[in-house]
Amino acid sequence: MRRLRSLSTRHLLAIVAGVVVLAATAAVAQAALNSDPKPPPKALDHAILDAVNAPPVTGVSARISFSNALLPSGALPSGSASPLLAGADGRLWVARDGRFRLELQSDRGDAQIGSDGKTLTVYDASAKTVYRMALPPEKSGRAERQPATLAQVRRSLDRLASSWTLSGAQPTSTAGRPSYTVRIAPKDDGGLLGAGQLAWDAVHGVPLRAAVYAQGQKDPVLELEATDISYGRIGDGDLSVPVPAGVKSVDIAAPAGKPGTHKEVSGAAAVQKQLPFRATAPAQLAGLPRQEVRLVHFGDEAGALTVYGKGLGGIAVLERKAGASVAAAPKGRDQIQLPQINIDGSTGTELATALGTVVTFERGGVQYTVVGSVPPPAAENAARALR
Repeated sequence: MRRLRSLSTRHLLAIVAGVVVLAATAAVAQAALNSDPKPPPKALDHAILDAVNAPPVTGVSARISFSNALLPSGALPSGSASPLLAGADGRLWVARDGRFRLELQSDRGDAQIGSDGKTLTVYDASAKTVYRMALPPEKSGRAERQPATLAQVRRSLDRLASSWTLSGAQPTSTAGRPSYTVRIAPKDDGGLLGAGQLAWDAVHGVPLRAAVYAQGQKDPVLELEATDISYGRIGDGDLSVPVPAGVKSVDIAAPAGKPGTHKEVSGAAAVQKQLPFRATAPAQLAGLPRQEVRLVHFGDEAGALTVYGKGLGGIAVLERKAGASVAAAPKGRDQIQLPQINIDGSTGTELATALGTVVTFERGGVQYTVVGSVPPPAAENAARALR
């Protein structure tokens, strides 16, 4: 204290100023560590317009978190399921031309999804299998994309608002970036779907988070979120899916075959003429009116797709000849065992998720698949009504 008292006023002020500067620097540094950057408030139409017209980035590299709660607790083998089913953290690389690779990491092995623009590749290390599917060729001679206008964005939002409820563009912070988040929910019967959320970079317009919520659930059942992101050129090595030698390879054909191969056929009578079996397609199913019957193809095999009801609360029935070849995943102790159910004497399987139910069974030489964003009892009743 005596030493301080003996200092000149000028020296004392210098010390005090130094302390203030150090304290301010520490405060700024702490604020930077805890930064939660948010963009200024903006109307939804303007936020979308700015995102659509943002200059394209040269590439994206991000750390991501993927969560999957579609299947009920206990449905997955403990500690052995694929990260595609159990969820995991990982990395994502996206090139400017649309090529990408997504890698999910787990103790059981990585799962990777990638595209070189011609082929979609899915490698699941836990199943020791790689799946490949040819992508439809891009249209050549496309005109250069013109900037969107505010009027176009507003017309699109008006059409969407006829069936969906949209929130405003909420200023948020995602992956350390200022972002806007919008929530969308069905107005009428949305089946088991509660809502969806999308967040995008307020500066670059790049999606940073997507989440899907089931009815009555606070936490998302599906969520893919960037936790850290950077922009810049992506090398070809980061986009290649490494597949070890000796794994099983499965080629998956697109259900509709090559574009232009099959003529579009609709209507119950017209579709029936193209089928090698008698289609059921009742006028009503589980109290829902039949909306359409359409011919579908599995390679060279024909089937019927019938839709009942409108909106997400509807039910779709796929009929095809029993015994048709289907690319099956290898079976083992770490694979999901679907529960068996009885459909009027026929043994079937049921996949019940938070967003919908799939029931599959065979009868009279026909394989039936009933799909809907409905609870299991509703899907089972629809299956039993197929006669």
